[in-house]
Order: sequence, then structure tokens, then C-alpha cells
Amino acid sequence: MDLPASLKPIAAEQMGVVSRRQLTEHGVSIGQVRWHLGRSWRQVLPGVVLLGTSLPTPSQRYIAGQIYGGPDSWLAGPTAAALFGFLPEDADRRVHVLVPATSKPRRINGVTVRRTRLMHERLVQRGPLRLSSRPRAVVDAAAVLPESTARALIIDVVRRRLVRLDDVTHWVEVRQTHGRVRLRRAVQEAAAGAWSVPEADLAALVLTSRVLPTAWLNPGLEDENGARLTTPDVWFDDVGMAVMVHSCEFHAGALQWDATVTDDSELSSYRIVVVGVTPEQLAKDPPSVLRRIENHYVTARRSGFRPAVVATPRHAWRLTA
Repeated sequence: MDLPASLKPIAAEQMGVVSRRQLTEHGVSIGQVRWHLGRSWRQVLPGVVLLGTSLPTPSQRYIAGQIYGGPDSWLAGPTAAALFGFLPEDADRRVHVLVPATSKPRRINGVTVRRTRLMHERLVQRGPLRLSSRPRAVVDAAAVLPESTARALIIDVVRRRLVRLDDVTHWVEVRQTHGRVRLRRAVQEAAAGAWSVPEADLAALVLTSRVLPTAWLNPGLEDENGARLTTPDVWFDDVGMAVMVHSCEFHAGALQWDATVTDDSELSSYRIVVVGVTPEQLAKDPPSVLRRIENHYVTARRSGFRPAVVATPRHAWRLTA
């Protein structure tokens, strides 16, 4: 059927996804709606209609979820984080919607509608979509994702300065206490300067040592002439020793692995002791990793030699035991 003229701009803005209420308010009878459903239209959610028969695209699913949530709803959590580019779209295939506390929570057909009393945020408008603020999207996503994914998300967005650490901390502290401990851990790791979950795990491991001194994460490193050098993942400044996390996941492909080896070689050319570890070793046998780092450190300290390089902490925080 030819849509009423008043409905056409709404349908166009909403990418062909409309509510039954919008249809009837603009002159489409209930009988006409019923006739078209299953023939030329598709019902994607209760009360939400796609003006076509094809499967909805991801964007149409987002619009449908928001319409289903009601006029005061907005997209949140992993859905908003994916739309901001913080997560891949397949990180969580559900459409996450927030509604005021007076509304009804529900879950149906890949859409999760949750209530919230935290209404004091500035929503981001993207065409017909309303999204949580960036820091809240990160925190709400981290709260429902697996722990390793959640930590990686918070560390990554803070490292790339896509959100401010203070804003992430705010949304962690104002949410309910359930799950707050692991969120705080990720925030602390990001604040300390970790650039990845394996680096954070390494930093936590060296904190347990009674042999190793203060460790710095990702400090700036220069030679005596001021030339910038490769950034070490973990640095012990008193002896000038670097610990580097080497992961196939983060160095996929021959070219990236070659670059990793080159970085280690550059540091070694300045007579910097470089200790390489892998995420697999950290996960399977952390005591052995720690002993190896400690042995290299003790040897370096006994030698009395420190490379002629200058390290500058990247963050105000330093990891201390």
C-alpha cells in the first residue's frame, strides 16, 4: 500500500521501521496492518513493524529495539559501545535498551530492556537513535561482558583517550554495587598505564614480588641524545630493565611480528636487558614467569651497569607493592 504522506518522512528517518501506533495514528487501519503483516510487511517485535519482508539490518534492529522500549528509551551497554566503535558489532548480538525506573523491564527476541534510576546523563543523538553517553556505554557494557573482554574494553578506550578516566570512574561508582569490584580493577589498571589485559596481568604479577622494586607501565623512553626509543611494557628504572609482553593476538601477521622483534632489538642495542613473556605463560605458570623476571633483575643489579637512557612515567600513578 501507499503510505499516508504524513507517515512517509517518519518511515524514511526510521529506515522503514515503525510502531503499530505510528501506523494507526497516521491513518492506517488495524485491518490494513493485519493484512500486510506476513505479506508485504514483517513484525520484528511486539508492536514494531518493518515495512518490508527482508530480515532487518543491524541498524533496523537497533531502531526496532528503541521503539519497543518506548519513547523514553535509549540504546545502552554493548549496543551503544559498538555504535561508538568501542566494540565489534558481534561482541554481544542482543540489543540493549535502558528505560526509566517507572517502565517495565523485559527481554524478547534478542532485545533486553532494563530499568535505571540513573537518568542524569546527556544522551547522544544519531539520526533516529538515542545512545548512552560514551563513558556510561563503556561501563554498562563492561558490566555484562566476560571479565577479560570488559577489562580490555576499559583499558583500550582510556588508553586511546576516547573517554576520560574520571568519567568512567564516575559511572562505575554510581552504579549498583553488584559487579563493581571487577570494574574498579579495570579502572585501576587503566589509571596505572596498562595498554592491554596481558600487561595489566603482568603488572599485577610483579606487584607480588619481594625482590622487584617499583615498576612503571609504558614509560616514555629516550636515549642520552633525546631520541625516542621503543616503549617498554614494564620498566624497572633503577637497573634499566624492560619486560615485553609478546602475543600472537596483538602481533598477528609476519610484518607485525617482525616489528616486535625489531623493537626488542632496538632496546637491546642500548644494552637494555629485555625479558620477553607471553600471555600464555602468564596464564599457565605465573610463578615461573616471576622467577625469570626476578633472576634477570638480580643479575642486572649485581652487574652495577645501567643503560644511558632516560625513562619518564607516562601516568602520575606508579605500580607499587
